[in-house]
Amino acid sequence: MSTLVHLPILDLRQLDASPDARADFLASLRDAARETGFFYLTGHGIDPELQQEVQQLSRAFFALPLAAKQQVAMIHSPHFRGYNRPGAELTRGQPDWREQFDIGADRPALPRAAGDPPWWRLQGPNQWPEALPTLQPVLTRWRGQMTRMSRTLLGAFAEALALSPDAFDALHGERPNEHIKLIRYPGERGATQGVGPHKDSGFLSFLLQDDQPGLQVEVAPDHWIDALPLPGTFVVNIGELLELASNGYLRATVHRVVPSAPGHERHSIAFFLGAQLDAVVPVYPLPEALAREARGPATDPHNPLLREVGWNYLKGRLRSHPDVALRHHADLLPAPRALAVGETTH
Repeated sequence: MSTLVHLPILDLRQLDASPDARADFLASLRDAARETGFFYLTGHGIDPELQQEVQQLSRAFFALPLAAKQQVAMIHSPHFRGYNRPGAELTRGQPDWREQFDIGADRPALPRAAGDPPWWRLQGPNQWPEALPTLQPVLTRWRGQMTRMSRTLLGAFAEALALSPDAFDALHGERPNEHIKLIRYPGERGATQGVGPHKDSGFLSFLLQDDQPGLQVEVAPDHWIDALPLPGTFVVNIGELLELASNGYLRATVHRVVPSAPGHERHSIAFFLGAQLDAVVPVYPLPEALAREARGPATDPHNPLLREVGWNYLKGRLRSHPDVALRHHADLLPAPRALAVGETTH
């Protein structure tokens, strides 16, 4: 592993500084997203006091007794919202050694009816811990600020691809699948991965880190660099929706989190800007010079990319949270196959 390569740093304030500064920012944004798929974002305008409050409440949540956290365990939610103990979530079939709390936009669950797409089940209410009543209003405020900022950046991505700034608005829509994840890596011996290598499924991901390292980005096959904490910034990466929309001109980048050193827990907070569940991602027409460099979306037989947004999200949730899938969505899981003659289980 080398730390000689560093992620670029982009300042969102350049968008409104001057025409030349805006053009420079858009060029840097396009290059960063194409070359590494990751960058630091400064000048984002999120209230620093609110950021600090969110981080403090995140730590307060994980400091609650296990029984209080288990009252809002994800296993109780068919919408994949709530708390998971370390090892409960899987990446590439292996347990991630972190505890976490997942929320999305608070909306009523949709009634199930024959013929409805299964991914409608993802919409629903969050679970909130009674022992920490300030968590809901603070995270709701933070989500509002993050949504506005991230939509500004998404419009900049459209401009960087020579599209209209509102080109992706129809996909985002009025009921986007936005997602917040509070995360704690406990720093215990024996963990093999904090989070295994993966790509993100939405438009854009934003990570607010504490002062502990752990996030790594694969900039070339088996070549990982550290995305070290940089105060006042988010680490931003593009997700699979932008890869699909740009026909692979932009590519979602594989990343992972290595286990925290024993005795050094790590906290982070992720915000994912997604699309409406019923959206279908088209291939946007790029200028000829960019279209010639589009490589097509990456293919992975173990994780195929789907243009139907709801299906793309649902397959990831079912794979990552098999206990929730089995309890609430057993009808969507493949039936166990019979063993062939002479075949044994291991």
